Amino acid sequence: MKKPVWLHKKIDLKACYALNVLLKNLKLHTICQEANCPNISECFSKKIATFLILGNICTRNCRFCAVKKGKPGVVDIEEPERIAEAVSRLNLKHVVITSVTRDDLSDGGAEHFAKTIYSIRKKMKKIVIEVLIPDFKGEKEAIKKVIEAKPDIIGHNIETVPRLYPIVRKGANFLRSLEVLKTVKALSNGIYTKSGLMLGLGEREEEILKVFKDLRKVNCDFLSIGQYLSPSRKAYPVKEYVHPDRFDYYKERALALGFLYVASGPYVRSSYLAEEYLEHVEDNKNEKRF
Repeated sequence: MKKPVWLHKKIDLKACYALNVLLKNLKLHTICQEANCPNISECFSKKIATFLILGNICTRNCRFCAVKKGKPGVVDIEEPERIAEAVSRLNLKHVVITSVTRDDLSDGGAEHFAKTIYSIRKKMKKIVIEVLIPDFKGEKEAIKKVIEAKPDIIGHNIETVPRLYPIVRKGANFLRSLEVLKTVKALSNGIYTKSGLMLGLGEREEEILKVFKDLRKVNCDFLSIGQYLSPSRKAYPVKEYVHPDRFDYYKERALALGFLYVASGPYVRSSYLAEEYLEHVEDNKNEKRF
């Protein structure tokens, strides 16, 4: 399918240079690079990146994702400290940490997430820490490890509608993903939850709206809605390029259900402009005070 005019963002490699050097020197990965994010030059030019921990090889085979699949290497125990060093050098106010799925690990990498959070907090007390976690096979003890490290936001992307899970998210389970978000709310006090949804995979409107309702039933606070862009010819093909007006429509429908903040647009990704979600909540709190 030919891309429409609203999907022609260009990547400026020169704008990425400085951050690429830092990442290379500290031997760190980002989901921005590994997933071929179209927003990479915009974010990297502002010295913002979403760090990818636990290596860059995923144990699952989702058809929408560009991240390498296969057998991962051993866990780098020094990685949390290097992540904290990068965050400190960049002087970030809001950082997003995500990972590949590590079904080969007994806790799915939850302990490594916790150590990364602790390492960042040790260097930067006031930073907002957001983690985007895999499903940890639904193990509550693993989710609890991340919660106990006290990030500000825990995200887990629902990605698509239940009907398409067997086709594009093999190894994942829609109800299990909902349960992850439900568990965070049940076990935490004051941690916001967040999820993300891609459009253009062949989903229908009624299915999308049903997912919105399902997310609100588990008290999900934040939602991102973006256009699926096939990362390669081998990946799942784009079935539809959704018009920007439709993204506005879905944003309105989601907000009406009670989400605290919704980002919706063709280039929206779950960690894109991540600081805006919490800023919006704080702004609303301040308005109510006055």
